[in-house]
Amino acid sequence: MSSTLTDRLNQILPKLTSDQFLSASGVGNEIPYHVFEYPADQELEVRKHIDFLLQRIPVQKPGIRLASINLFDFMIEYLKKRGVLEKSFEMEKSRGQQQLYKSLETLLQPDKISPLLAEQMQPDHNDLVLIHGVGSVWPFMRASGVLNSLHKHTGQTPVVMFYPGTYDQVCFRLFGKVRDKDKHDNYYRAFRLIP
Repeated sequence: MSSTLTDRLNQILPKLTSDQFLSASGVGNEIPYHVFEYPADQELEVRKHIDFLLQRIPVQKPGIRLASINLFDFMIEYLKKRGVLEKSFEMEKSRGQQQLYKSLETLLQPDKISPLLAEQMQPDHNDLVLIHGVGSVWPFMRASGVLNSLHKHTGQTPVVMFYPGTYDQVCFRLFGKVRDKDKHDNYYRAFRLIP
């Protein structure tokens, strides 16, 4: 792991547990969304750090109400509830990933899943929400689409998305290469968590 990433990871805990961050002060009337972007080849290190954060945040900030959403786990549970998970496996085997993507595209539209994500996040009952697993759900779900559709449900609860790629406060590039080509291509509402 690069020392630059290590230095950036080490800055997350103090930032997330600060009163200023949790009160969303300093963001004006903006939505308190933050993105922690990182090189995709460091995914396993970042996952370990997320686990560390989930253990340490409540210790560092007793009484904090924290939600953690893994988008991959969310997607799998959603497809199970809809009764299409096993059918999806069969479709991918018989017709390929492109056909699977086309068949699930409507079911996984950001506007359809955002109320369900918000239900899991419970922004009115949590002080902080961490979203991760972004790379694992591509191309079925896209970070920009998720954030664009969630803002009407999350209010002033700070949301942090861990993103395996680059984000320049205008555009997401998953894995540092893939640029979203849908209507949610650009996303300018989120702040970089740690520059």
